[in-house]
Amino acid sequence: MTASPFALGGDKGYRADWIDQFLLELGITPAFPSKENQDRDARPVDFDKEAYRRRNVIERLIGWLRESRRIFSRFEKTAKNFGGMMTLVFIRQYLKYELA
Repeated sequence: MTASPFALGGDKGYRADWIDQFLLELGITPAFPSKENQDRDARPVDFDKEAYRRRNVIERLIGWLRESRRIFSRFEKTAKNFGGMMTLVFIRQYLKYELA
């Protein structure tokens, strides 16, 4: 069983009516800000500012994982070994902040 997202956010460059319609058909709320040259009232859904702000957490996580070269380069080829390395990286980060 896989979990599906309840919202999908992105930058203004990904904002398009057809993307909004496609996401709504899948039951996903689009969280893209309007482009400067587009009418904000013509959108099929209102812009969810809080959902857009929450994507900052994911952006920081990806940036943090990129600093861990072993994870970013994916030296481990099997999913089991890669998952183990991800666990070790998160434990290391947790201990780094707990012991600081």
